[in-house]
This record gives sequence, structure tokens and C-alpha cells, in this order.
Amino acid sequence: MFPGEVWGATAEERAAKLPCDEIFPGGLAADRAVSVDAPPALMWAWLCQIRLAPYSYDYLDNFGKKSPPVRTPDLVDLEVGQKFMRLFTLASFERDDHVTIRSNRVATTYAVRPEGAGTRLIARAVFHGPNVIGRPLGLIDMIMMRKQLLNLKSHAEKEHAAINAG
Repeated sequence: MFPGEVWGATAEERAAKLPCDEIFPGGLAADRAVSVDAPPALMWAWLCQIRLAPYSYDYLDNFGKKSPPVRTPDLVDLEVGQKFMRLFTLASFERDDHVTIRSNRVATTYAVRPEGAGTRLIARAVFHGPNVIGRPLGLIDMIMMRKQLLNLKSHAEKEHAAINAG
């Protein structure tokens, strides 16, 4: 195990096969996960927001521009090949299940799984290339993706609470 390889993911989640595994078979994988108090369909809709912005540390990876705090509903209309966060291309998706994006060296699947009345948000990044590069990237990715998952969780939970307060 390397620093940043796992954040929040269970052994079962780490063992599960995800679409990104097929893009770079045998690549260095890093798993992250968080529980969300919102239904899977809403959490999946928030994942589609990363077409616009990274929802991480905006001053680092969004040139200081704030990621939108309100969801744009038509961003759920996905097509393979669309750009995500300017750097990634949509490799595959299944509505209310997963979004998989890729670049030349990284493939990431964001998956939503029912968990009680809420959702388990799981993300796996698979790095293609030598481990001497992948391991440091894994630690940096963990810091950035942790923030991203927590921001997406927060936005989905706020929207879910507003719908229920309706």
C-alpha cells in the first residue's frame, strides 16, 4: 500500500471491479469513498456537474473560479467523448450508476451505490505508467479527490434537504 491509496473505501469496495479498471489494466489503483445522505439518482446528477468544474480546491484546479453551488439540470445529458473538468474525456457512463472519465495517464470511475436511505459515493483512479510517478500522484490525487467528494456530498445533501423541506 502507498500513501494516499485509500481514503474511506472498504475492503469490499476496493475489491469491486469498476469500468476504469478496464481502461488501464494492471495500473496503480487508488480508492476513495464517502457516505452521502441523499439518494443515488441525486448524487449521480451531482457527479455530472464535474463536466463544468472540479469541485475541489478551486484556487488550484479551477484557476480560482468557484465551482457552481447550484446544480445545472441538463448536465445529466451525457455522451461518450464529452469533456469533463477540461482535462478529461467521458469514457463511459450508466445513468444513476457511474461516470468514468479518462486522460492519457489516468482513468477515474465515480460510482454511486445505494446505502440505506442514502448513497455510497465511490471513486477509483487508475494511474497508467511507472509507479515512481503513480505513487506521488496518488497522494496528491487523494488530497484533491477527498475535497471533491466532500464538496459533492455537501451539495447533494443540501439539495436533498431542501427538496424534503419543500
